[in-house]
Amino acid sequence: MALNNNDILARLRYALDIKDAAMVEIFELGGVETTRQEVRDMLAKAKDDQDYDSQESEYVREIDNQTLESFLNGLVTQKRGKQEGQSENTPNQFLISANHRNKNNILLKKLKIALSLTGEDMMEILHEAGVDLSKNELSAVLRKEGHRNYKECGDRYARNFLKGLALRYRE
Repeated sequence: MALNNNDILARLRYALDIKDAAMVEIFELGGVETTRQEVRDMLAKAKDDQDYDSQESEYVREIDNQTLESFLNGLVTQKRGKQEGQSENTPNQFLISANHRNKNNILLKKLKIALSLTGEDMMEILHEAGVDLSKNELSAVLRKEGHRNYKECGDRYARNFLKGLALRYRE
C-alpha cells in the first residue's frame, strides 16, 4: 500500500502527539493558512460504503506535496526557530518533485533537522521499528537528488521510520 501525504501527516501527528491547535500553528509557520476543521478533514478518512476492499485510504481533504512540505517546513521552524536571514515574506523553496519520487527522502531530511536527530538516532529509530539500515544506506537516502550516491527512499523505510518515531516519542 502506497504511503500518501495524508497518511504521512496522520502518522506524524500521532508519533509526535501534536494537537489540532499546534497543527494549525505549524501549517501557519510553513506558510499555509488553515483552520482546526480543515486539519481534521486532512486527517479524517472518507466514509465510503461502496468499496471496502480498496487498499488506498481516501481522506475527506486530500493534501498535495506542497501542503505536506509546508507542514514539514513549519515543523522545522517550530522546533528549531526561524533561520538567520529568513524574512517573513521569504517564499519556501519546495523540494518534493512533481513525480513524488523523492517525497520520502525529503520527509526524512526535514524530520532529521526538525527533531535534531543524528544519523545514529535515525538508525536506532528504524531499528526500533524492526528495520536495520547501514550507515551508507542512510547516507545515500539523505543525499541531494542528483548526487551519484543518491538513493530513493521507499515507502517501507518512511513508514517504518514514522512507526519508530511513534515508539520513541509516545512511550
